[in-house]
Amino acid sequence: MEQTRKRKNMEMNNWAGYVFISPWLIGFLLLTLWPIGQSFYLSFTDYPLLSDPVWSGLANYKKIFTNDDDFVQSLTVTFTFVLISLPLKLIFSLLVAMLLNKKLKGMHFYRTAIYFPSLIGGSIAVSLLWRNMFGVDGYVNEVLSWFGIQGTGWISNPDTALSTLILLNIWQFGSTMVIFLAGLKQIPQELYESASVDGATKLRKFFHITLPMLSPVMFFNLILGIIGSFQMFTAALIITKGGPMHSTYMYAMFLYEKAFKHFQMGYASALAWILLVIVAVITALNFAASRYWVFYESDGRGGK
Repeated sequence: MEQTRKRKNMEMNNWAGYVFISPWLIGFLLLTLWPIGQSFYLSFTDYPLLSDPVWSGLANYKKIFTNDDDFVQSLTVTFTFVLISLPLKLIFSLLVAMLLNKKLKGMHFYRTAIYFPSLIGGSIAVSLLWRNMFGVDGYVNEVLSWFGIQGTGWISNPDTALSTLILLNIWQFGSTMVIFLAGLKQIPQELYESASVDGATKLRKFFHITLPMLSPVMFFNLILGIIGSFQMFTAALIITKGGPMHSTYMYAMFLYEKAFKHFQMGYASALAWILLVIVAVITALNFAASRYWVFYESDGRGGK
């Protein structure tokens, strides 16, 4: 009798839990899982948006890999952007976080001021400002003229256009910096004190204490950075429109144009799934490699 009562109470508690999570569960099913399933189905169809989708099998994927130069170009530009901007952003964020980890008067103000640009960093307004800054008559060339240096059209030159987007991505370092700062504050000061007693230099402390203890945070920022960098879109669209000569033609921009400019929704869905696979594979490789360089204090050794 007692066991029956306990079982009924447990069932009631379970139902109560389901009721409380039902808003999230319904939202997940309707706004996340269902669109994902629809996108996967549409990737195997010819869907011009204004008419019903027609099953085409692997035709979209075959065309992407064998007969689409824009796919190769956009993927090349995106990989170049990720491989250059992400390491620089992580390094710069860590250096700033170490500076802001000092115990100085007014440090809270400095932290807020440095983090503030990240609150508006991905907005259209900032992209427009960036375009004006690096235009032929922009602020950057005006400052260079003070020193007698002849500027160039940074966003209209194929050799420098991508660099302006990389610089913008690095400038949006606030969130990454805050995470690094939180990780730095978790490192026991006793480790630095013991190293000082042993005569360790600041450089040795950095490489033998700071980096190993901060490696889980670095790994976290790396994964988030990979995912975010591959989705670079707004700045490329507003600042350079993918030009000049497709030198800033990001993969997300290519996908967007196929979907909403050429109305090839099935083709765009296939591109989206290819991007998902690319990011998933790179993320999986990083997880596999993390066992050799990520240090977890609870294990007393890296990775495992």
